[in-house]
Amino acid sequence: MFAAERRQLILEMVRANGAVSLRELARVVQTSEVTVRRDVRALEAEGLLDRRHGGAVLPGGFSREPGYPQKTHLAAAEKSAIADLAAGLVEEGDAVVVGAGTTTQELARRLARVPGLTVVTNSLLVAQALAHANRVEVVMTGGTLRGSNYALVGSGAEQSLHGLRVSKAFISGSGLTAERGLSTTNMLSASVDRALVQAAAEVIVLADHTKLGADTMFQTVPTEAITHLVTDEQSAAEDATACELGALADCGVRISVAPLGLPAEPAAHGGPERHQPPVGGPGVPRRVAPPPGGAPLPGQRRPGAHSGPPGQLPTRLAELGGPRVR
Repeated sequence: MFAAERRQLILEMVRANGAVSLRELARVVQTSEVTVRRDVRALEAEGLLDRRHGGAVLPGGFSREPGYPQKTHLAAAEKSAIADLAAGLVEEGDAVVVGAGTTTQELARRLARVPGLTVVTNSLLVAQALAHANRVEVVMTGGTLRGSNYALVGSGAEQSLHGLRVSKAFISGSGLTAERGLSTTNMLSASVDRALVQAAAEVIVLADHTKLGADTMFQTVPTEAITHLVTDEQSAAEDATACELGALADCGVRISVAPLGLPAEPAAHGGPERHQPPVGGPGVPRRVAPPPGGAPLPGQRRPGAHSGPPGQLPTRLAELGGPRVR
């Protein structure tokens, strides 16, 4: 396929879906991700699309949000891996809040197996995933339905969360940077997400590599309020996203990296929970020792974070401690 034909097909895919990962583009046009990345740069130079880490979106990404059908096809394997790992952070009898999004929908499907769980959500998709779960209580917020992502928003949703207190909040968004934290493209969604976060002792952000480094209109959670980030292994594979991970770790955010194609089970302590086979045999998660002197409280900056070039990121992250998962 000639370059012009390849780029036209890439542009048609992005126009049809709103956002497409480099992996999916490479699969469709039957070439390498390196070649696709070069094509995307050329199309961006012409003003036909915008690059995002790990993918491409239509121009105007600060204000435009892809619809639900488009989101379900973007980084689907990565979202599944993230959901696998995040589900291990929830224990029997927990009370949690779960925000709207396709990644949190994947998480909800796994939470259906946790007995004695109480889930508070403003997402119809999350509630649907848990509707037939035995021994899981689902509490829906009030509010006005936002059809593009099947979420309840507005003052009714926010007021129903007033006075609520749970152990953990699982939330996603449109972009995540160390400088600004989690953000989204819709003001009403951002306002409800902030109310969800205020109800929780720990804030766990679920963000695949396409969202790292992206900055959108409305801030949801500032970096200092994020306790834990669960992302996929593609985030550490590219210099730009790896650098963003390092900056988030320096801000005290605990980072867990979910591998693709392997069963994900969270490690017992902080650091990047990268599931690499240890000396004892393949497929067993490597445990990271806790930091000396105790773990910080949620939201506190962790002492002892060190800076360095992106190439040292896995080593740097492995040296960072974090709060014990209980």
